[in-house]
Amino acid sequence: MIAIIDYKAGNLTSVARALQNIGESFLITDDIKKLEAASHVIFPGVGAAGDAMVNLRQKKLDTWLKDWIGVGKPLMGICLGTQIILDYSEENKTDCVGLVPGSTKRFPDQLASSGQVLKIPHMGWNSVEFKRSHPVFSDISPEAEYYFVHSYYPAPSDESDVLGVTDYGIKFCSVLAVKNLVAMQFHPEKSGRPGLQILRNFCRWRGDDL
Repeated sequence: MIAIIDYKAGNLTSVARALQNIGESFLITDDIKKLEAASHVIFPGVGAAGDAMVNLRQKKLDTWLKDWIGVGKPLMGICLGTQIILDYSEENKTDCVGLVPGSTKRFPDQLASSGQVLKIPHMGWNSVEFKRSHPVFSDISPEAEYYFVHSYYPAPSDESDVLGVTDYGIKFCSVLAVKNLVAMQFHPEKSGRPGLQILRNFCRWRGDDL
């Protein structure tokens, strides 16, 4: 059973619909006992880091996420659920969960590419340059593009935690992977066939076969 963490940060319906599309059983819950019974957990989210952390702490889900990682079962972060697994976010100047050393940063003002000023938030389709192979991203074309909507991006302290980077005026970490954790700044559930393949791969992944 795949569990989707409900911490009032939105984006749950689209993730659930994508799992239905690939034939996976799932539940949406903030109940720790139900989460612990799952084989895999998805930690999605849209919105502000400060509000998200308040909601996680109220339910003690911030502590539970650390316990889950320690058990070794697979965890997937998506968008806000990727940003707040680091130590700190520049958004709302927020202390975060701390599963991965590092911080979440805002795109600099006046981002530009080929002489054109880029809009913030970064919104739309973009590619990912992968630094190494990973089971969750197998059987996907290197030319695939993914759907992004964000003004902040994860910046892990350890470069070895960066699995993929994307260019939007600057090169930023768009995918990170550490042991049984994989997390992405883009939305796989909104990224068409490549995104559905990522979810299929994650649901098969044991978290230990890198």
